[in-house]
Amino acid sequence: MTDFNPPIISPLSEAIEKIIKGYHSDPFKVLGCHPDGKNVLVRAYLPHATKAWIRSEFKQAMIHSSEIGLFEWHGSARELSLPYQILWEDENGTIYCEYDPYCFPPQLSDYDVHLFGEGKHWHTYRILGSHPTTINGINGVLFAVWAPDAERVSIVGNFNRWDGRRHPMRLRGTTGIWELFIPGLKHGILYKYEIRSRHYGTIHLKSDPYAQRFELRPNTASIVEAKSNYSWQDTTWMNQRKQYDWLHQPISIYEVHLGSWRRDENGSFLNYKQLAQQLVEYVLDMGFTHIQLLPITEHPLDASWGYQTIGYFAPTSRFGTPDEFRYFVDYCHLHSIGILIDWVPGHFPKDAHGLARFDGTALYEHEDPRLGEHRDWGTLIFNYGRHEVRSFLLSSAFYWLEEFHIDGLRVDAVASMLYLDYSRREGDWIPNKYGGRENLEAIDFLREMNTVLHEQHPGALIIAEESTSWPMVSRPTYLGGLGFSIKWNMGWMNDTLVYMSRDPIHRGYHHNDLTFGLLYAFHENFILPLSHDEVVHGKKSLLYRMPGDEWQRFANLRLLYTMMFTYPGKKLLFMGSEFGQGEEWSESRSLDWYTLAYPFHQGIQLAVKDLNQLYRTQLPLHRYDFDGEGFQWIDCHDSTQSILSYLRLNNEDFVVIVLNFTPQPRLNYRLGVPKAGIYSELFNSDSIYYGGSNMGNNPNIPTEDISWMGRPYSISITVPPLAGIILQFRS
Repeated sequence: MTDFNPPIISPLSEAIEKIIKGYHSDPFKVLGCHPDGKNVLVRAYLPHATKAWIRSEFKQAMIHSSEIGLFEWHGSARELSLPYQILWEDENGTIYCEYDPYCFPPQLSDYDVHLFGEGKHWHTYRILGSHPTTINGINGVLFAVWAPDAERVSIVGNFNRWDGRRHPMRLRGTTGIWELFIPGLKHGILYKYEIRSRHYGTIHLKSDPYAQRFELRPNTASIVEAKSNYSWQDTTWMNQRKQYDWLHQPISIYEVHLGSWRRDENGSFLNYKQLAQQLVEYVLDMGFTHIQLLPITEHPLDASWGYQTIGYFAPTSRFGTPDEFRYFVDYCHLHSIGILIDWVPGHFPKDAHGLARFDGTALYEHEDPRLGEHRDWGTLIFNYGRHEVRSFLLSSAFYWLEEFHIDGLRVDAVASMLYLDYSRREGDWIPNKYGGRENLEAIDFLREMNTVLHEQHPGALIIAEESTSWPMVSRPTYLGGLGFSIKWNMGWMNDTLVYMSRDPIHRGYHHNDLTFGLLYAFHENFILPLSHDEVVHGKKSLLYRMPGDEWQRFANLRLLYTMMFTYPGKKLLFMGSEFGQGEEWSESRSLDWYTLAYPFHQGIQLAVKDLNQLYRTQLPLHRYDFDGEGFQWIDCHDSTQSILSYLRLNNEDFVVIVLNFTPQPRLNYRLGVPKAGIYSELFNSDSIYYGGSNMGNNPNIPTEDISWMGRPYSISITVPPLAGIILQFRS
């Protein structure tokens, strides 16, 4: 211990007063080690300390304390080796030994900071957020956050009594980025940012926008996550994906909400590993090619289903850790199942700990609610014109594709991004600079996002949930499109479900609901969605949207699925619908698996399984899902009998589809066909195996030299009631 007696601390300077009162933007100017003539001065602010010492390589030197928690040490630079440790004792007599955070230089590179500010940083999550880091051999955690209008930002957590005076951060010039390396911290600690507004002096306690892990709700702290050392086993899958010809391959998606697909015997969530094993086994048996997850980004409210996201870089902790989610994805890939996730760049919630008014101002959102708020949803709209927000969203998209090997993003609510007047009354929106209703900044963002994601991750699917007639959503940006891979066909979904909900006696008057979609079916790369949105909010389950008695409801549902799996476009079916769930879906409970004890539900499940098998193995049913070359009407005008008939083709190969939307069987129904020979049934939704009446056709159906429906040959068939049949040309 040195005998050096430091002078008494001078009266509070303005800078020291700012440190103590918590509004200094650069604590490094006051705290840490500073030249003092021929000597050095070390200053530390330790509001919970009663005593403190410098611990150096050669000796310990007492730091003079003051009543305000400020400690100083003066001495020769030779007596102090950097980095140095501070020993301090609290009011309970506990002694702590810590490296001083304020003796470490800035860590973020000027290039990264510049790229972030330009809106061009695709991997901002690698520099912002919290990252276990080693500097000069000292382990700790580097924190960085964007809060340009903050007067002071501090890191608070369970390591410093959640006291914002302890670890104020450094502001990097005019970039709005604050950073601080805190030595001695490890992964697993809880933290938030305490932000003092520059303009209002208010204090905001915020979760980390770039946190890669969160506490389980209702708790809201961020968690320092270690860099993953997960050992991926899906190299073959990832290499094959780069060459994936998704335009011509079957894509049949099982849409899943992980919290309610299945629960354990106590009604609790399954974890990611349990879900991987049980869900993959089921999906493989059912024949789906992909699983699409409702948002698994961290969210505070179960009832939002994940669509009001807080953690854009964090898998929800409801089901386990980030590495356990990696296991889930890896397990799917090892069993040749693709994984898509819902991603929500259109809006975010107003929760006090989230992005809303992050630094006391409208930072991620617009200040004007006519631009910045979805009143219908109670959420805020991203400011797509702000470069740092674009870096945030682009990095989030890259994060899921790169860090978790996700095979694609389904971008939610694209229409709400495209239109400034989306769901707004006259006068409640602001036109763009040309006086139009298009959100030019959002359009630019979507085009940039799709361009760079497709360039950097070939084979990954970027899917638009877009409900309007916006042109060229799934066409390349260099042709003037938005650049998405695929677009949800909301028109087909709406028209078809409205038609199917009608009593069959009235369907003949609405035949156009079924045929109109083919006028635009190949204008986009469409997917046919029977999604979660169609089985909630009083719409009833798909089964109970079907008219008639019990037998007719199940027959109608099998007919609907037969149409979907034979109609041009990729397929999506929400969980539970594949076995005819009767109740509306609720996120708060498991699916009604018990219904599979009943034959009608077994029949629906078996029909979907067989349709998936046919869709995957019959080239005509998927090869040209996006091209008119793969579809021809046989007859779209038979509204009197409510029958549709068409061909699905793959060059010279074809199958014949006939759909009867009435409970009246059609006997000796003459159907035009393109080739002479023998036809046979590949599939009949009225089969007794599916719960039908078992009406059908002989194994061999010969053609007759009778031209019909514009075709040179024809066959005479039985078309079962409320059923669809698929016929194959044999010879």
